[in-house]
Amino acid sequence: MNKDVNIVWAECQKVLRDNLTSSVYAMWFAPIRALSYEHDTLVLQVKSQFIVDYIEENYLPLLSKVLYRFFGPQTQLEYSVQVDSHTDAAVNIPSDVSHTVVPQMLAQRSELREDPEFDSQLNASYTFDSFVEGEPNKLARTAGMAIAKQPGKNIFNPLFIYGGSGVGKTHLANAIGNEVKRLMPQKRVLYVTANTFQLQYQDAAAHNHIPDFLLFYQTIDVLIVDDIQYIMGKRATQDTFFHIFNYLQQSQKQIILTSDKAPKDLHDLEERLLSRFKWGLAAEMTKPDYALRKNILLKKMYRDGVKLPEPIVEFIAANVTENVRDLEGVLASLLVYSTLMNKEIDMDLAREVVGRIVELKPREVDLEQISNAVCEAYNVSFTSLMERNRQKEVAKVRQICMYLAKQMTRMSNIEIGQYYHRTHATVIHAVDSMSDELRTNVELGQQLTRIRQSLIG
Repeated sequence: MNKDVNIVWAECQKVLRDNLTSSVYAMWFAPIRALSYEHDTLVLQVKSQFIVDYIEENYLPLLSKVLYRFFGPQTQLEYSVQVDSHTDAAVNIPSDVSHTVVPQMLAQRSELREDPEFDSQLNASYTFDSFVEGEPNKLARTAGMAIAKQPGKNIFNPLFIYGGSGVGKTHLANAIGNEVKRLMPQKRVLYVTANTFQLQYQDAAAHNHIPDFLLFYQTIDVLIVDDIQYIMGKRATQDTFFHIFNYLQQSQKQIILTSDKAPKDLHDLEERLLSRFKWGLAAEMTKPDYALRKNILLKKMYRDGVKLPEPIVEFIAANVTENVRDLEGVLASLLVYSTLMNKEIDMDLAREVVGRIVELKPREVDLEQISNAVCEAYNVSFTSLMERNRQKEVAKVRQICMYLAKQMTRMSNIEIGQYYHRTHATVIHAVDSMSDELRTNVELGQQLTRIRQSLIG
């Protein structure tokens, strides 16, 4: 060995420090000094026989792997134990480390990495294809796609995704993991919730398996921890996660974290851990806006083979505003209600189902506001709209007003017809005509979306 034994032992200590809690390392390994390395035998100086016995009983597998890595598989280990503090007299005690034990243990670890039965715990249905992109999640999704192509070798390490409940954090985190597995099947990807990590740590601590626990997590290429905020206040868990984080980050392994809080709002978290959460990219995912909510509904309808009239889709998107889970719940409930009640999904059923899941807000628009917005969009005067004007372009604008009025207010067909000096049958015809045209006229749909957004924000 060309390197000085003290330099090599310092490298060993660094790995030990990363694999052990700070208190364990400080008590058992920090005081150890390397005396010599000759004829494939490493001599370590320790203070007492008790320390030798404790290390051999509890940390020999970890120590063996470290020595194999830095000194080689042929390494024999001896402890030099001081027996007289006045004369510096010492006795050498051989370790159980041998040239056969270490390679065998390393081979077991290698087999673990190549285990085809390794379960990534990923949700296979959460993919980029099923994830709908919009302004509220664009940054996080773009970073996620870049990570999936080069996990661990990008500027987004760690990727810290945060936002309220139901905005798609878990979906996106799983999508990254699934894409990595698709592109690089040999990568070990693991999805775990912070609560599960906490339980695993407690079990490992109770059975004195902390070294094995750490070594397992250090074999992971892409570690995804969901709801990391749940380790707040759990000091021992934070300390262990800190060492895992350090090792993976320094080894260019990818770390992805999700949280319902921004890093700055994670209180009762060790500062050294919090600072590392800020090393990469913190990407916020906000509540879906109207355009994203509508696209999510359309995507899920296509996936499930469901067809809903355009007014109902827009009604749901306008009223179910908090998160994606509520949108999914409304769509599923509509299908169940329609099946059980054996009736077509209409606006009345949509109002009933949506009202059971979210509180329907009173409409903040009236017929005059709708009429003015449509007239402005199509450059038609309000006076022409209200007269008995039968010009084609005016009649079309009037139909749009009736369609939006039916969708955005609680007024009946008779009330809407009276406002525009028409019959309720004219309103029904207008709504049906617009619904049919919207199925094929993309430009019209985009125009109506803009009008709606101008009215409700």
